[in-house]
Amino acid sequence: MAETRVALVTGGNRGIGLEIVRQLARLGIVTVIGTRDMEKGLAAAEPLSAEGLVTPVVELDVTDIVSIRAAVAQAMGPFGRIDILVNNAGILLERELASQSVASIPIEMIERTLATNAVGPARLIQAVLPMMREQGYGRIVNMSSGLGQLSEMGAGYPGYRMSKAALNALTRTTAAELAETPIKVNAACPGWVKTDMGGPDAPRTAAEGADTAVWLATLPDNGPTGGFFRDRKPIAW
Repeated sequence: MAETRVALVTGGNRGIGLEIVRQLARLGIVTVIGTRDMEKGLAAAEPLSAEGLVTPVVELDVTDIVSIRAAVAQAMGPFGRIDILVNNAGILLERELASQSVASIPIEMIERTLATNAVGPARLIQAVLPMMREQGYGRIVNMSSGLGQLSEMGAGYPGYRMSKAALNALTRTTAAELAETPIKVNAACPGWVKTDMGGPDAPRTAAEGADTAVWLATLPDNGPTGGFFRDRKPIAW
């Protein structure tokens, strides 16, 4: 009998996160929706449940270590483990500004962005790594962005760019530390996706944006680790 895998997707109640939840659950993976708002999380899970998919919901604020510990413990559920972590929760606060410039962005906005987009994933990784090591299996996917690529770095959105570059560094560092283990750590760029964050003019659907993350979350034992991927193909850091 095939082993049942358990996944935790942060920010899983909408947009790309919800689509990742849907696609993983359709593969027979128990996929836990991590959400800051339980009401929204439960509402997102309803149609998935109607489809026969197993998608429990846990309250999770990635900037709060107490919330993280409680959510991870709850997500482990009856199986006693988490096999897959998708660090999807993220914010883009600079859209609110008239000028997205290093010279004018409030430092507090950079701090908030880093806390959610980079420090939060580090905390989640620390929370799940012990059980992944113990069970001898793990897939960690960090949802990054082309805006965090140093190779193509430009002006605008400095806080968001810094946070995604930091997330990429976290990906490389964690993957290097775990290189001799069965745990794989990769970053995914979904592209410009039609979501609340991406806006209505984005050319890609949530399903297209989620595909690479789902692929990385279900890699075989001989799959890559320590890479940055878009459309299942490596891209420059």
